[in-house]
Order: sequence, then C-alpha cells, then structure tokens
Amino acid sequence: KLEEFLNFRQVKTSLKEAVLLDYYGSGFWWAKERDFTHLQLSGFMAVLNFVLENISTKHMTLEDNIKELGRAMAGIGESHSEKSGGLDFFSVDQAKAIISYLKSSLFQHYKLYEYLFHSPREELVIGIDVSNLYE
Repeated sequence: KLEEFLNFRQVKTSLKEAVLLDYYGSGFWWAKERDFTHLQLSGFMAVLNFVLENISTKHMTLEDNIKELGRAMAGIGESHSEKSGGLDFFSVDQAKAIISYLKSSLFQHYKLYEYLFHSPREELVIGIDVSNLYE
C-alpha cells in the first residue's frame, strides 16, 4: 500500500524507488513499534520526507540538514514555546528516539543518499525468467 501511496511504479527496476520504499517502510514500522499515535506517526513520516527532500531538492549538506531538523524539532517539551517547529506533539524522549533513528538510518549513510539523488547512473536490469525452467 505504501508503494501505491508514494506513486512508485517501478520498484522492481528502479534503485531509487526501491531504496525510498524501503526507507519509508522501515520508518513506518519503527514508529508503529513505538506506539506512536496517528498524529505522531503522520508527523514522523513528514520528518522523514522533510530530511529526504532536503537532500534531493535542496541539495543540503549533512550539517545544514541537521540544523534544519533542529529547527523543526525546536520547542518539543516546552509548553507554548514561541520557537516551536510544529512537532510539539512528540515528547522529549520520542524526539531523542527520532534523532537517534535518523542518525543511524539516514545521517550515517548520507553520502549514499546524495549519490542516489544526484549522480547520474545507468540502471541495468539483469534477470532471468525462472517460470519456464520447470516446465
């Protein structure tokens, strides 16, 4: 269903679509395992999209993307903070867990995501139709 929601049509032949589907799917299940509410789950998926868009569209460096994430998460744990980034439905512990998740899943592999979005490549599809082998 996530594949349909993201409007991915070539997951089996597009490295980019396959990687993004895996990333969003992993993030979704990570958040579900932490019993995020529907609002929190939606917010978390928006955060995943936000940091990926910063790489793909805005060509942000790792440092700049981390700063943007900090701005987005500002005010979490403070009541009625003027510097709220709009994610104040997360607790401080949840925010720490999200940052830890992003660190291990995206930021640690940042160069690979930059390559995925910005390096031209030839995508060769190598395969065999095994359905006829057993006839």
